[in-house]
Amino acid sequence: MATILVLEDDRALNQTITYAMEKEGYQVFSAFSCQQAEMLAESNAFHLAILDVNLPDGDGFQFCRWLKSKKQVPILFLSARDLEEDILSGYELGADDYVTKPFSMKILQKKVSVILSRKPHGATIYDDGFLKVDFERGTVQQGANECLLSPTEYRILKKLIEHKGQLLTYSVLLDALWDEGVQMTDKHTLAVNINRLRKKIETAEHAYISNVYGMGYIWK
Repeated sequence: MATILVLEDDRALNQTITYAMEKEGYQVFSAFSCQQAEMLAESNAFHLAILDVNLPDGDGFQFCRWLKSKKQVPILFLSARDLEEDILSGYELGADDYVTKPFSMKILQKKVSVILSRKPHGATIYDDGFLKVDFERGTVQQGANECLLSPTEYRILKKLIEHKGQLLTYSVLLDALWDEGVQMTDKHTLAVNINRLRKKIETAEHAYISNVYGMGYIWK
């Protein structure tokens, strides 16, 4: 069962969203302030966080930064702040989507479904006996050693594992990373980051990423 954090200070709207998500079969944790949401995040794992922006003790952007520093969690902003600069700020923070109020609950449910379908709910850990990636905690281990990846390297790794065995063309991978807030526009920059990633996770006996010349990359 996928778990969702709903951070919305309007209690009536929070209850409405919670009911709609529970009706779809999700487990929902409701918070009405950043402080409550932080307490919930410290003791629970989420597959998605739905965040309002204007909150009584801060804003959703600040909470998103805090949450992203702790865990790799997909973010959907839900806000009345519909200025272009606000929406762009949300995406720059790594949001998967930004929905402005008023909104259709059916469309919100669909957007949630699409985001959650990008990674199977039960597949929170990739472990082949040598490389272990914990998607809930956002950690990567090579044997007993922790691999310290940059946010960009982690997102590339996550995207490749999610599409294991599939060729991700340069344009598809760049577009997917851009949608997650990684402002990368050319194949050269992508190649530099992938080479850094390979040096951190691969050995002569354990090669994972294959470059299909002139096309893209594939997780073997």
